[in-house]
Amino acid sequence: MLTNLAVRDIETLVHPYTNLATHREVGPLVLERGRGVFVYDTAGKDYIEGMAGLWCTSLGYSNQELAEVAYEQLKKLPFTHLFSGRSHDPAIELAEKLKEIAPVPISKVFYGASGSDANDTQVKLVWYMNNALGRPKKKKIISRLKGYHGVTVASASLTGLPANHTDFDLPLPGILHTSCPHHYRFAQPGESELDFSARLAAELDEMIQREGPDTVAAFIAEPVMGAGGAVTPPEGYFEAINAVLAKYDILFIADEVITGFGRTGEMFGTTTYKMKADTLSCAKALTSAYFPLSAVLINEPVYEVLVDQSKKIGTFGHGNTYAGHPVGCAVAVKTLEIYQRDRIIEHVRKVAPKFLQRLTRLAEHPLVGEARGVGLIGGIELVKDKASKAQFEAKKGVALKSTSFAQEEGLILRALGGDRVAFCPPLVISEAEIDELFDRYERALAKTLDWVKAEGLLAG
Repeated sequence: MLTNLAVRDIETLVHPYTNLATHREVGPLVLERGRGVFVYDTAGKDYIEGMAGLWCTSLGYSNQELAEVAYEQLKKLPFTHLFSGRSHDPAIELAEKLKEIAPVPISKVFYGASGSDANDTQVKLVWYMNNALGRPKKKKIISRLKGYHGVTVASASLTGLPANHTDFDLPLPGILHTSCPHHYRFAQPGESELDFSARLAAELDEMIQREGPDTVAAFIAEPVMGAGGAVTPPEGYFEAINAVLAKYDILFIADEVITGFGRTGEMFGTTTYKMKADTLSCAKALTSAYFPLSAVLINEPVYEVLVDQSKKIGTFGHGNTYAGHPVGCAVAVKTLEIYQRDRIIEHVRKVAPKFLQRLTRLAEHPLVGEARGVGLIGGIELVKDKASKAQFEAKKGVALKSTSFAQEEGLILRALGGDRVAFCPPLVISEAEIDELFDRYERALAKTLDWVKAEGLLAG
């Protein structure tokens, strides 16, 4: 029996990344409050938020300092913008802090409201820059299959997932996708991680040569693939990719929307994986998701082009109303302060061994083919047969069923394509809460195995 709130939801909302037909039958999970790593539904049931919302509520729920900063800023200056040379102290202070902690040399910060629009901005900057430099053919951008970079027309084109393209007439021309660096799923028999990385770098080199180096402008990558399966890169991968990009003078865009601000045990995943990025996209944990805000961090060569071209044209014709919103910037400044003051990254390093030990232990389960992560992010893959890595039919929705059972057990996780399940709890999670998270999922996996057997889905 659906509650009144559930019925009202069904009659009023379109939900992202949801089977809308199924949703009309089962209704939503309606949450009303949260504290720490827990959220609570309207009946008072608690759930461990095993995905930190959408990879983003790094400081957990109901952080009073962030709420108070937002309230104080709302009272003082609830809104102004950065158009036509206007500014305000929170935007300036945040930009200073981002430049200070950036993992590569950064000159300036450009604000937006989401990771999607940050990566959309990256595309526009690449095109704008190459026009300004007299390289009108150097416009193609290479992303990766299963990479995720957003849902705007441009950023969804960068995304390498079929659901983001099908019937949306995407990707746009000039957006290319190279191989997915998932060793478990795509390595050849007996191929080591280093050899796999070398092969993928060679494939990227071949793609660039095939397209013409004078036509390829940029390469974009997440340090850890998020919505594509919570996939960590194989050994030596980014070192090999760095060399290819340097060879052809191709801009390297690091999408730090998920990995930025401590998720991997470093302030940025770019540092964890030795990525030689030129520009970075940030969002999500920038404000611990307490306010929509994104930032594109650009280096001096890119900035110099923007200055020269805006002088020529008369303006830099890009931006949106909420870019650099004073409330968002104030919240972000306090968020960064808390990361440093409370030694959040040190906490991640302290509890990550427990998280990774419990995560990798899931590989002992009959349904789990791979379990791998870094810091406080990881993923597992559910398979029909562990020896052959044979997958279930996608339409059976085995991973989705397992996350449904997890929800019954009081745990929110996310099922992704290829029967992957992602784990990405708030960074403030304790070791005891990590144990409780995996205890709940192990109960869900037991239910999943019973269901798979009852449905006759196992190999043989």
